[in-house]
Amino acid sequence: MRKTARNILGAVALVALSAGVAGVTTYKLLSKERPATFSQLFEQEPQYHQASFSGMPSQPVDLTAAAESSVHAVVHIRATQLSRTQTVQEMPDIFDFFFGDGTGRQRQVQTQPRVGFGSGVIISKDGYVVTNNHVVEGADEIVVKLNDDRELKGRVIGTDPSTDLALLKIEGDDEFPTIPVGNSDNLKVGEWVLAVGNPFNLSSTVTAGIVSAKARSLGGGRAANGQAADIQSFIQTDAAINQGNSGGALVNARGELVGINAMLYSPTGAYSGYGFAIPTSIMTKVVADLKQFGAVQRAMLGVVCTDLNLSLTYDENDATIKSIKEKCKELGIKEGIWVREVSEGGSAAGILKENDVITAIEGRAIHKFSDMQEVLAQKRPGDKVTVSVLRDKQKKEFTITLKNAQGNTKVVKSADMQLLGATFRPISNELKKQLNLSYGLEVTGVGEGRMADAGIRKGFIILKANNTVIRTADDLEKVFKAAAQSPDQVLFISGMYPSGKRAYATVELSQE
Repeated sequence: MRKTARNILGAVALVALSAGVAGVTTYKLLSKERPATFSQLFEQEPQYHQASFSGMPSQPVDLTAAAESSVHAVVHIRATQLSRTQTVQEMPDIFDFFFGDGTGRQRQVQTQPRVGFGSGVIISKDGYVVTNNHVVEGADEIVVKLNDDRELKGRVIGTDPSTDLALLKIEGDDEFPTIPVGNSDNLKVGEWVLAVGNPFNLSSTVTAGIVSAKARSLGGGRAANGQAADIQSFIQTDAAINQGNSGGALVNARGELVGINAMLYSPTGAYSGYGFAIPTSIMTKVVADLKQFGAVQRAMLGVVCTDLNLSLTYDENDATIKSIKEKCKELGIKEGIWVREVSEGGSAAGILKENDVITAIEGRAIHKFSDMQEVLAQKRPGDKVTVSVLRDKQKKEFTITLKNAQGNTKVVKSADMQLLGATFRPISNELKKQLNLSYGLEVTGVGEGRMADAGIRKGFIILKANNTVIRTADDLEKVFKAAAQSPDQVLFISGMYPSGKRAYATVELSQE
């Protein structure tokens, strides 16, 4: 029995000794290859972990200061279009064909007042406010509500539908809070931004996101009020922009204004991850023009061109895409603006040629059409720009003096109906019966102005202007403004006098 016990104790001692030796050996071996604790592990490999995380901030970006400094300069805008009388043309019936003029009957309709809402940004202490054109378009009354609940009347200084910008003015006894204007050209993709708006007439609302893309050009977008938007060169952000945010501020982390929120891209009309803002590089120039001239001085390069970026599409069957791909293959590039035609009398006439590829303007690389659009939007007619092109696979550089749409460098002033020097009203029912007319705009008075210069006298009835039927003064104003911005700057008017005599007139609109 004793012998058996001794054998068991000996075996246990042998196992314990073996385990101890193995443990010590393992510890020694492992201690040479790695530290024994987690703290020693990170101390022994500092370079690896520093390289992996040195680019990450120790804490999230603090946007509170930027938000606090910007909310007071963002305002709520209420734009009201008053009720008005409109003439509605009804479908002709059989009696109109036999006993009338075949155009159908007209009836007067009183429209309901329309109220729209949006946001705006105070950019100067004396009360200049920037917003979107579609926020105030057609408004008869504008009320601006500040973040401190003060309500002030807004006055339109100028609008520019092309960039969807408008400049308003408010008056007050004290200086207004402002946002410092930053340079949107310095924005980087991935940089944090705030979208500040006042959409619900409560107080300023702030959403945050990053810059998703720059110089974004797109079609089919929707303004934040649901209207279709023109193609522009936008800052794209994933900061939420919803209805009522139109005209609000896009602010960087330093609290600087870098864009005016303009639209969202959504199939439903509600925010779905893509918002767009007009960069301050464009806004600053538009505002300066509206303040000085009442109209934007727009410079044109005078070329018809194709974006070589279209070569990235997969539509191999499209003839245009095929030609672009062939051009890219020939030149060994995939980006730039391919000049297909040089407009006669335009800025580039006699300088650029067909098949040139524009690669840079003013030293800024032109990857796609929206890049060129953004650069030119900052220029005025008369400015000189340096244009870099590829011609016959050779790099060339030219200095071009920019011109306006009229092919000159003259200042284009705001189109004002007072230029015509006349007053108007729709013709009376009695005059319609007398002259067998269903519409017309009567000239009720003629003073000094372009109407008198063209020989138009009081009583003349305008039926058409530039081939557009004229029923109301609003109809004439629309045609007039379009003509004032056209290369010809002329109104071709046809009509008649109460005597029944037909007459025609050419009204020159040039203000030089």
